[in-house]
Amino acid sequence: MERIRGDGGRTRRREPEPEEWTDDEEYVEPLSAAEAAREGLRQVIELTGREPVGTTSLKSVRDGWLIGVEVIEDRRIPASTDLLGLYEVELDIDGALLGYRRVRRYQRGKGEVG
Repeated sequence: MERIRGDGGRTRRREPEPEEWTDDEEYVEPLSAAEAAREGLRQVIELTGREPVGTTSLKSVRDGWLIGVEVIEDRRIPASTDLLGLYEVELDIDGALLGYRRVRRYQRGKGEVG
C-alpha cells in the first residue's frame, strides 16, 4: 500500500479507492498518537501484570509507534524507593504488538542520571 507524508512529518497510509479493495481486505485507519500511547500502556499492563505509572515517551517510527511505559516493579516504603521499570513497546501502524522489552530498572527517587 502506498504511503504519503502527512502533517508533522509522520507517514500515514492513504485510504484506498473503493475499486482497489478486494473482498478479503478491510481498510483500517492507522492509530493516532493518543491511541498508540493508550495501546502501548495496555499491552505492558497485560504482558507484565504490573501497575503502570504512565506513558513516558511516544515516537512515530517508519511503520508504527515506539512507546515508553513506566511501571512499578516493586513497592517499597517509603514510596520514593519503589523500583520502577521502563518498558519500550513497538506497535505497527494498525496497533498490533510487534515487541516489547524492559529498557531500565531503577529506584523511583533516582530515575534520571546524567
